[in-house]
Amino acid sequence: VRPNTISCNAAISACEKGGQWEEAVHLVGVMAQNMVESDSTTLNAAISACEKGLQWKKALQLYSAMSSNKLECNAISFNATISACEKGGEWDKTLQLVSVMLQTKV
Repeated sequence: VRPNTISCNAAISACEKGGQWEEAVHLVGVMAQNMVESDSTTLNAAISACEKGLQWKKALQLYSAMSSNKLECNAISFNATISACEKGGEWDKTLQLVSVMLQTKV
């Protein structure tokens, strides 16, 4: 059985719920290696996993990947990334993200 976006998203979401941020990020990489298309749901779940794992830098990297890959950053993307930065004490990045969120009217 060949993995697809939906099955990978389910696995990443399960990692997020199970507190396995490293595995969630790893699966995003595996998707790219196997040319399985990621979508906003993919990266939102991975960002949320990083937020729960107190990995603000990795959450920001995934958020940036969304923008680079022309994926829609929605309220989930912003909220999880903002929360990760806040938990990491990165107030300047938190405020920057809030500003971008307001500018894009999410």
